[in-house]
Amino acid sequence: MTQLAEERGMPTAVCLSGTGISPAAVIDPDSEVTARQELTVVRNLLARFGSEPGLGIEAGSRYHISLYGPWGLALLASHTLRDAVAVALRYVGLAFAFGQIDFEESGGEARLIFDDHEVPEDVRAFLAERVVTGIQMIGRELYPTGVPFHRIAFRHQAPSDTSRHREVFGVEPNFGAPANVAVFDSSYLDVPLPQANEWARSTCEQLCRDLLARRQARTGVAGSVRDLLVRNPGEVPDQAAVAMELFMSPRTLSRRLNEEGTSFRALLDEVRQLLSEELLDHTDMTTEQVAARLGYAEAASFIRAFRRWKGCPPQEYRARGVRARVPEAV
Repeated sequence: MTQLAEERGMPTAVCLSGTGISPAAVIDPDSEVTARQELTVVRNLLARFGSEPGLGIEAGSRYHISLYGPWGLALLASHTLRDAVAVALRYVGLAFAFGQIDFEESGGEARLIFDDHEVPEDVRAFLAERVVTGIQMIGRELYPTGVPFHRIAFRHQAPSDTSRHREVFGVEPNFGAPANVAVFDSSYLDVPLPQANEWARSTCEQLCRDLLARRQARTGVAGSVRDLLVRNPGEVPDQAAVAMELFMSPRTLSRRLNEEGTSFRALLDEVRQLLSEELLDHTDMTTEQVAARLGYAEAASFIRAFRRWKGCPPQEYRARGVRARVPEAV
């Protein structure tokens, strides 16, 4: 999307305005972008170029399967398109942050449905076009000749010019439809894929499972609480302040966290432990300074907590780390 903006004269920094993302992070393979940050980028793009017909189509056409990491590689290595669809839906959270993808098959037709009812209305058309086009691009890379769609439908109203839509899909989409749907002949589902490889598929699926497990630990209300707790370690907010930030009451926050198998106290403890290790390992701060940074009223409380976490006081933990980093004399 930043490339799309730059081609239209919008600097990357402007496209990222309000996200807290640096231009360098966009091309960093280890950086992650939240759904909220991505929505901000989409809104920045639409604020400047939203009147351009088929902007979502243009964005989606740039989403090649290699950009999806292990998820995309698992699709490429699947035996058939049916297998690829099953893998795609199983780990769809690694590819699409908005809406829900469903699959139906009947009457000789296969239908991929993008449910965007929970997508914010101001970005709904753009994201629907981007997702459905992205699905088309994946089909073209799975098969040498592509998977031809014989019907495309969008819930939003038709733009002033649909030439970009016809060029990508090969058909004139139906607009104002009940659902966003891409329809193709179901006979394609059981044709062997040219790059099928059982070892590669199973390996990539395991990577997908690991990624989802790690991501799940950072999502939901618990993930939002963690984000707020680490936002400014020098001013660790209490439960009431966090609840206010999340637009809910402290009681509701407690209930939601309980449903996710945790509590505010447990999350605060977890965050404090991780931050304390980082500060002791990578700074020269004293125990008292670390305690203050983590929101403890006195160093003694921090020392007791650290001993519970690591089995030793902070000074001993730091000394062990220093010894481990100093090479032995020859």
